[in-house]
Amino acid sequence: MGDPGGIGAEVIVKALSDAALRKKAHFRILGTQAAIDAAAHRAGIEPFWWRAQAHTHAAETAHAHDVVLLDYEAGGIEHAAVATRSGGELSFRFVEDAIAQALAPREHPLHADAIVTAPINKAAWAKAGHKRFPGHTELLADRCKSERFGMMFHANAGENAHALNVILASAHVPLMDVRNVLTIGKVVETIDLGHQACKALGIRHPRVAVCGLNPHAGEGGILGDEEERIIAPAIRISKENGIQASGPHPGDTIFISAVHGRYDLVVAMYHDQGLIPLKLLARDRAVNMTVGLPIIRTSPDHGTAFDIAGSNAADPGSMRSAIDLALKLIAAQDVSH
Repeated sequence: MGDPGGIGAEVIVKALSDAALRKKAHFRILGTQAAIDAAAHRAGIEPFWWRAQAHTHAAETAHAHDVVLLDYEAGGIEHAAVATRSGGELSFRFVEDAIAQALAPREHPLHADAIVTAPINKAAWAKAGHKRFPGHTELLADRCKSERFGMMFHANAGENAHALNVILASAHVPLMDVRNVLTIGKVVETIDLGHQACKALGIRHPRVAVCGLNPHAGEGGILGDEEERIIAPAIRISKENGIQASGPHPGDTIFISAVHGRYDLVVAMYHDQGLIPLKLLARDRAVNMTVGLPIIRTSPDHGTAFDIAGSNAADPGSMRSAIDLALKLIAAQDVSH
């Protein structure tokens, strides 16, 4: 459910209010009854879920229902729409337990085929003592013992536009530190992870465009040497590994070519280089997927939106897209097995 003070409960309730979607899988909500009930009431949605207290026998026997809410907080406490220690601790526990359920054997009553995470607040996690993990991605990788992992985003960019896939070579890193994080190996790894993820999405021969780090992709070394020293060698290695990679491309123009269908994947060097165009072109449709894990995890591409929490103004489009993508990846995984 994400942070109990954010819009997670609202976008979940609105997305799962679609009866046709509920027929596609069994859904388990790890959250709080107070937040889910309040969101449904504000949206005028009749309850469609069965409730069980988390970590009880009832929770393990509830899988016969289409939607089950595992309630983590008895007493109906309403959380404020700000970063709090209690909100951080609860949202951290939701993710920890979701990971454990996804890693559980298939015969386990609480096994999950995929995780869809609503937004958390990083400051709230820090207040709860979890600042070692700047976000979902790092926690997932740690608990799954994955050394190779990355943040990738998938979006249908709109009518007459090609689907947009973006992977980040560096994610939750201060901008001033990005040039110290990038190495030839890191860029090669990111290209490979994105290439494999595109194949999981059904793209047989992904065409990969790799961004430069500096303006105009360094302008031949005049505006920085990272392109010649790090990125171009990584592209050469990727080509030798059989990947259709090209670049380094200027980050301010390559996304236009991608949405026009010339590329299936854009490899961005840092967070905002990849996410500003993605959110501009595909707001409320983009989905975050963590690649390199032994489990499936997707997420909406927005945050907790404390400023509109409780106002019934949240758009569930990105959450719905995240659920749809998780279902698609589950189906693809079943076919490959």
